[in-house]
Amino acid sequence: MADEATAVKVRRSAGKAAQSAAPVRPRDAEKTKTTILKAARDEFCELGFDGARVDSIAARAKANKRLLYHYFGNKEALYEAVLLDAYQEIRRGERELRISQYDPIEAVDRIIRFTFRHFLANPWFPRLLSVENLQNARFVKKIKHVEEIRSPIVGELQEIVKRGHAEGTFRTDVDPMQLYISIISLCYFYVSNMQTLSVVFGKDLSQFALIQDREAQAVQMVVDYLRTRR
Repeated sequence: MADEATAVKVRRSAGKAAQSAAPVRPRDAEKTKTTILKAARDEFCELGFDGARVDSIAARAKANKRLLYHYFGNKEALYEAVLLDAYQEIRRGERELRISQYDPIEAVDRIIRFTFRHFLANPWFPRLLSVENLQNARFVKKIKHVEEIRSPIVGELQEIVKRGHAEGTFRTDVDPMQLYISIISLCYFYVSNMQTLSVVFGKDLSQFALIQDREAQAVQMVVDYLRTRR
């Protein structure tokens, strides 16, 4: 019996030694925060701000709820983080276009195609914007560094129109802000209303050929508007 008891103690000691020797796996804070943000984005887009629940977001992210509160605070702060992240993502893409290097028509073409494809690749973005509009933009107003959500495209469009006019291609009576809103509208509506429009017109608007047609028509409409009237 004594020998058996001694053996048990030896095994326990060895087990404890192995545990203490095992490397501690560091917590990947950034990865966890990214996972929580995505889960929160899905929750807010599906259920709106009022319908979203922190418990459900934590479950989607497979994260401890206390960790969620540690990183983001409360539900309102988490929603603000989701909004800011969404705006920052599209703004990064716009800056990476570097459209000043292209001739005016190609620059406009690239802006429109980028915007349309961003909405198409991220259908949650139009839904999130709809959620925030239902909140009367009260959370967007709280974003401290508003320059982070302002599009650089507006200023670039102003320069593009000037260059186009100097080349005899574009008209000059163009408000760059209104032009950008028009571009967004042409791209946004097709994606945000794809399901209902498909039913109304009896066509699956998610078909690649129809998507291509829509993108080409959006480009043509804007370019035709910008061209100098003869």
